[in-house]
Amino acid sequence: MKVFVTGATGAVGRPTILLLVAAGHEVTAVARTDEKRAQVEAAGARGVLVDLFDPGAVAAAVAGHDAVVNLATNIPPITRAARRSAWATNDRLRREASAHLVDAAMAAGAGRFVQESVVFLYPDSGDRWIDASSTAPAPTPVVASALEAEAQAARFTDAGGVGVVLRFGMFYGPGLSHTETFLRLARWGLAYSAGDRSRYTSSIQVGDAAAAVVAALGAPAGIYDIVDDEPLASDAYADALAAAVGRKRYLRVPGRLARLGGTQAEAVTRSQRVSNRRFREVAGWSPRWGSVAEGLGAMTSDGQGR
Repeated sequence: MKVFVTGATGAVGRPTILLLVAAGHEVTAVARTDEKRAQVEAAGARGVLVDLFDPGAVAAAVAGHDAVVNLATNIPPITRAARRSAWATNDRLRREASAHLVDAAMAAGAGRFVQESVVFLYPDSGDRWIDASSTAPAPTPVVASALEAEAQAARFTDAGGVGVVLRFGMFYGPGLSHTETFLRLARWGLAYSAGDRSRYTSSIQVGDAAAAVVAALGAPAGIYDIVDDEPLASDAYADALAAAVGRKRYLRVPGRLARLGGTQAEAVTRSQRVSNRRFREVAGWSPRWGSVAEGLGAMTSDGQGR
């Protein structure tokens, strides 16, 4: 299959390119600089420089492909995330670029469109299991644009294609700045997780997320939740961080401090115990790491994240 991938040099894009190429797909990967284009070409893809806000350029680049995978985001770093203006480019990617990509995919006769999204769209649900089939979104402003991107995938399905939305949990893994920061704090004896002590976080290791993207090329149209098997409550999450770096005793940083980020932080302080059951059933996918405790432990045991 000829697959066009945006966000190819991001946290999920990098392992996705490797898995797609390993599976025998012919991959075209969007890069923003010559240096990043060289990176995706070293991974076995054809790199292209495309302005995703230019509909003509997008249409020309997508022509001839069988599937489009849109992983393009622009998530601001923690130091800037509390400013609503820092999310402007990310919102624009989801509102405008996703529309251009769907238009291009339909013009190219592609049969499949895969759109990234986030589980942070769900309301605070306590300890209740939730997923796309049971719980309607109640987004905060900072994640609301994800629904507009999801609507583009639905438009693709309505036009006769297969539009698949993947709502990802909180990413973690090697090379992610927030993962490295949390592990560094844990080594100093400070274990942190946002929200109240009983709040659930639904996570996904980036390699498992990439495997879900590849599996989505064979999934029916719909919205699916890509999370690990065992969401952890805040105390258990803090325990996992400490255990990953060999700490038996630690000081838990109060999760309520996350609220200092204002409305931008609300999306990640809600309790969301999300189930991956539907995607496992339709796509045959399952995460390698069943929980953050397993995934972080593997990272530090093989020397990553130290």
